[in-house]
Amino acid sequence: MRQAALVAGFAYLLDPVSYAEFTLYPKLVVPGHIEQTVANIAAHGGTFVAMTLCYFINFVEDIVVAWALYMLLAPVNRSLSLLAAWLRLVYAALALVGTLNLVTVYRLLNTPEYTTVFGRGALQAQVDLLLHSFRYDYAFVLIIFGIHLCLLGYLMFRSGYTGWVSKVVGVLLVVPGIGWIVYELSPYLYPSANVDWLFYTFFGELIFMLWLLIAGWRLKEPADA
Repeated sequence: MRQAALVAGFAYLLDPVSYAEFTLYPKLVVPGHIEQTVANIAAHGGTFVAMTLCYFINFVEDIVVAWALYMLLAPVNRSLSLLAAWLRLVYAALALVGTLNLVTVYRLLNTPEYTTVFGRGALQAQVDLLLHSFRYDYAFVLIIFGIHLCLLGYLMFRSGYTGWVSKVVGVLLVVPGIGWIVYELSPYLYPSANVDWLFYTFFGELIFMLWLLIAGWRLKEPADA
C-alpha cells in the first residue's frame, strides 16, 4: 500500500499536462484565428510535438495511477476500487484516441503534398476540425473522470487510513468530481449558464497528491493482507 500510494503521488507530481494546457497550448492555438494557429504550429513544430507528448505522457500516467489507486483502496472495498480503476482506464484510453487528432495535425502541416491536394483553405479547415475534435473528446471523457473521482472520494472517506484527514481528502475529491461532471456537461445541457467558477473546485486533486506523498510513507498493510 505504501508503494502504491507513492507511485500514484509521484505520477501526479510529475504529470506534465498542466504545462501543456496552460503554457504550450495557448502559445500555439489562437481561438477564432485558424490562420494564425496554423502559422504558429508550422513555425514551432517542436513546441507542438512537445505539447502532444505532454498529453500522451499524462494519459499513460493515468493508467499507472489507476493501478496504484486500485492497490491502495482495494482493502476498503475491492469491487468499488476495481470499478474506479476501470473508469480511469476507459478515460485514459479514450483520451489517448483523441490525442491522435494532434498527431494528424502535425502530419498535415509537415507533409507538403497535403497543401497541394487540399489547398490552403481546406487544409486550415482540416486542422481546425482536428484541434476542436481533440478538445471536444478530451472535455467529454472528463465526465468519466469526474465519476471516477467521486468513487475515489467515497473510498478515501471510508478508508480511515489517516483518521479524519482521510475523510477530508475524500470530500475534497468528490467536490472536483462533481465539478468536472457539471462543467463538461454545460455546453450540452445548460449552455447559457456560467460555470467558470467550478474551476476552483479542481484543486481537490492537489490536496490528494499531497496526501499521497506525505501520508503515503506511513501507510501500513491491513492486518488480513
